Amino acid sequence: MLKLENLTVEIDGKEILKNINLELKKGETHTLFGPNGSGKTTLLMAIMGFGAYKVKKGKIYFNREDITNLAVCERAKKGIGIMFQRPPTISGLKMGDLLNLCKGNKDVETNALAGELNMKNFLNRDVNAGFSGGEIKRSEILQLLVQNPALSLIDEPESGVDLENISLVGNAISKLLQKDVHKNRTNAGLIIT
Repeated sequence: MLKLENLTVEIDGKEILKNINLELKKGETHTLFGPNGSGKTTLLMAIMGFGAYKVKKGKIYFNREDITNLAVCERAKKGIGIMFQRPPTISGLKMGDLLNLCKGNKDVETNALAGELNMKNFLNRDVNAGFSGGEIKRSEILQLLVQNPALSLIDEPESGVDLENISLVGNAISKLLQKDVHKNRTNAGLIIT
């Protein structure tokens, strides 16, 4: 599903990742651990295609297609989603409206999913405006659940989440990386912590 070949990434001319190789098959979930500043977030941002993260060498393949030079929106359309470590506040865009954009034409019970994550009261608020760290994480996982990407890139899912809500986030990630009716994993995930 995801294959990185000799990926070298730089930010502002500074090399952050060098010759990274990784293969993630359909239904697999990999977790990468590393100290602060080791390039974990850079890896996810480069896979997602954010412009500040320049691929200087190597290739990124998704479902055997070279996506190295595709825009972020094209990668999302192909089935890649991301849960940011520090997502932006989006003034003027209500959480419920964003979820409808994430949903597209899919038959998704947005209110039910919001209820599972204790986020129903946030649907009429601007995205991440005044949210606590844990509320932001629940907002991010809710967006991924509604999008239901084939590949989820999950950055520091536990940071800022209190003990009361850590199980909600964990259960939501399990649901996101669900198994189909034949008990086969259908979605893949790359989690960094």
